[in-house]
Amino acid sequence: MSHNNLLVIGFVWPEPKSSAAGSRMLQLIEQFQNQGYEVLFASAANPSDNTFDLNSISVETKSILLNDSSFDVFISELNPDVVLFDRFMTEEQYGWRVAEQCPKALRILDTEDFHGLRKARELALKDNVDVSVKHLYNDITKREIASIYRCDLSLIISEAEIEILTNQFKIDKSLLFYLPFLLEPIPMAIGTTAEIKQLPNFEARQHFITIGNFLHAPNYDAVLYLKQTIWPLIRKQLLPIAIGTELHIYGAYESQKVTQLNNKKEGFLIKGFAEDVHTVMQQAKVCLAPLRFGAGLKGKLVDAMQNGTPCVMSSIAAEGMFGELEHNGFIEDNSNEFVLNAVELYNNSETWKRKQEFGFKVLNERFNKTDFESGFLNRIKELSNGLKTHRQNNFVGQLLMHQTLQSTKYMSKWIAEKNK
Repeated sequence: MSHNNLLVIGFVWPEPKSSAAGSRMLQLIEQFQNQGYEVLFASAANPSDNTFDLNSISVETKSILLNDSSFDVFISELNPDVVLFDRFMTEEQYGWRVAEQCPKALRILDTEDFHGLRKARELALKDNVDVSVKHLYNDITKREIASIYRCDLSLIISEAEIEILTNQFKIDKSLLFYLPFLLEPIPMAIGTTAEIKQLPNFEARQHFITIGNFLHAPNYDAVLYLKQTIWPLIRKQLLPIAIGTELHIYGAYESQKVTQLNNKKEGFLIKGFAEDVHTVMQQAKVCLAPLRFGAGLKGKLVDAMQNGTPCVMSSIAAEGMFGELEHNGFIEDNSNEFVLNAVELYNNSETWKRKQEFGFKVLNERFNKTDFESGFLNRIKELSNGLKTHRQNNFVGQLLMHQTLQSTKYMSKWIAEKNK
């Protein structure tokens, strides 16, 4: 039996230790491998010290060029059954080439998160107003939604984003597929298994933690917000009871503007890249995630729940995470209430233990990877078998493939000529 081939075109090489996006990509690759696909990962980005060794999980790799016809030769020889674009920017660059060289290949977009929604929230925060349609209809949204229409299927990580895309933008549900984080379940019963018992208990932990790639604008903004507003208030509430309590800030790619925020006297410590997120998360008592803009699902909350660390988070941080279930902490946007909740979690072992258990339950009931495998496999099979009809029914996609990609195509050809 011949294997199906998947080509992943990466915006960057996966870095699971640096970002949730890196972990997400490895989860998707595993899904396809479980379905018998041979996977090749290609990217025009430069690898870094944190790049995951894809060969170690039997994934071939290839460096490709932007705006270069060598990609056409490569993909036409590979002739993949499925092409997965990592974020809409990758589809913009390579989508027309894939469509021309391999018209029968199923084209899937992994949005990672709804970039246009994140941009809208950032714009609204700068204006100090609530998000409105004016913010949502930004240029990034237009580009991203055009990309969704040009693809046969888009993977959406959050139910909240599915709702916005279908209600606000009237995108047909046949073009979207809800696929959140795909995680190993935590052994049940909660709190009684040997594995859970190995986690440090309330008394064995100390300090607050926050974590996130510093290149990601919402994370940097949250660190500034912690520095200027949240942390001074927490310290004021905790002193003199918990003298010496610190906030540890972890994240890849800290720049000088991040490191200069470090202040030992204030207990505000920039720790930089975490070699092992599980170790640092298990040492901490409470995770803080006061994100003021952003989209998608937050990997830091998953890290916290997996390691039994309750959180205080903003509504944007919590979006799409809990469904109807109890949260693994408190959701609060008001800075004073946020601080009171953080202090309550830090001081009250009963509240802390209860919230920890809610976190285990959320992971098992909402992100158990086995709950999504068969549905995802079936959707890909359906699409592959009925691709012609599916594309005929997506007239807007045909329109955008014709119009937008002509301009992208000729711009790319012009750059290629210029580079000769």
